[in-house]
Amino acid sequence: MSEFFDELETQDATAREQHLLGQLPELIARAKADCDYYRSSLIDVDPQTITSREALEKLPILRKSSLIKLQQQQYPFAGINSNNAPIERVFQSPGPIYDPQGSGSDYWRTGRAFYAAGFRQGDLVQNCLSYHLTPGGFILDAGAKACGCSVIPAGPGQTEQQLEVIKHLKPQGYCGTPSFLNILRQKGDISSIKKALVTGEALPESLRLSFEDSGISVLQAYANADAGLIAYESKAKMGMIVAEDIIVEIVRPGTNKPVSEGEVGEIVITCFNEAYPLIRFATGDLSAVLPGQSPCGRTNMMIKGWLGRADQTTKVKGMFVHPEQIEQIVCHYPSLNKARLVVSSKNHNDEMLLICESSEPESINEAELRDRIKAVTKLTGRVKLVGLNCIANDGKVIEDLRVYN
Repeated sequence: MSEFFDELETQDATAREQHLLGQLPELIARAKADCDYYRSSLIDVDPQTITSREALEKLPILRKSSLIKLQQQQYPFAGINSNNAPIERVFQSPGPIYDPQGSGSDYWRTGRAFYAAGFRQGDLVQNCLSYHLTPGGFILDAGAKACGCSVIPAGPGQTEQQLEVIKHLKPQGYCGTPSFLNILRQKGDISSIKKALVTGEALPESLRLSFEDSGISVLQAYANADAGLIAYESKAKMGMIVAEDIIVEIVRPGTNKPVSEGEVGEIVITCFNEAYPLIRFATGDLSAVLPGQSPCGRTNMMIKGWLGRADQTTKVKGMFVHPEQIEQIVCHYPSLNKARLVVSSKNHNDEMLLICESSEPESINEAELRDRIKAVTKLTGRVKLVGLNCIANDGKVIEDLRVYN
């Protein structure tokens, strides 16, 4: 039996990149023809010119944080869905945000994550994500079935009943959040479970090691209701491997601009989904690209996994300040590499300090930069110029140091 879900996982990296980029013109042309949203947002885009990452970077970003307002203007999916593809289910995620499920047996493409975690034909899997309104339970259900597994649709909670099911049916696998797996382990005998695919929250390494001490191999999947599988772990546990059929970019929060390899930024995906095409969709999650390839033999790009949230909007003196505004300030100065707005409080008064990395700090007029801050944010802020690589690589554009007692 192969250790890989399919041959795509080990294909030449250059060939994969060329194949994905080669599909962009058709994706964009179809989206403009079939989707109300893209017909408007990409009105001036010639699909045949979008054949490289550089060309893709010029397209507008659709941020998950804007979906609530967009959907309120056009229910249920803001016109992002295709008018010519069937929708089998409609889900509601917190927000609320409405998510479609198109046709297909593994619509969210999570099968390869289960396979990498060791799930195989004939395994019985207890699925402990919710099947009620939200798509989580269905996302994992479909992926387990794609590996030939049978699924117990347990959902979350009802610990005693779940333990009774485990006692009687002795499932070999678990999928759901790591915290609920830990609750089950603490409350009863789950020794039949030898493998788990977890998602939905962070997995501390200490918790993973404790599962392994209990005889449970635990790997992670990073997926969401909008795009399905984005990345997943393999037995090598050297980062998360990007799914085969999407394009991933990492951009500076609040901007359209990709960051350098290794720098933390917001995950942006392009997904070739006929029912719900997503073109430069910003997930709101932070991560960074890892160098090289996984020692497990899979050849796709690797990312670090979830490193926090990208939406860093904060309120200063009653005014909202957004990451996009910091980019508006920085873009006027070619020698500025990046900037971070630090918000603090002194004597119960909010203060702003804009720290700017510059290759030529002596060329920056600080008074002019302070005026620029006020023009963009309508607030007064101080400026601190530093050399390159002085700002921490953590994806933060706005850092709020205020403490409220």
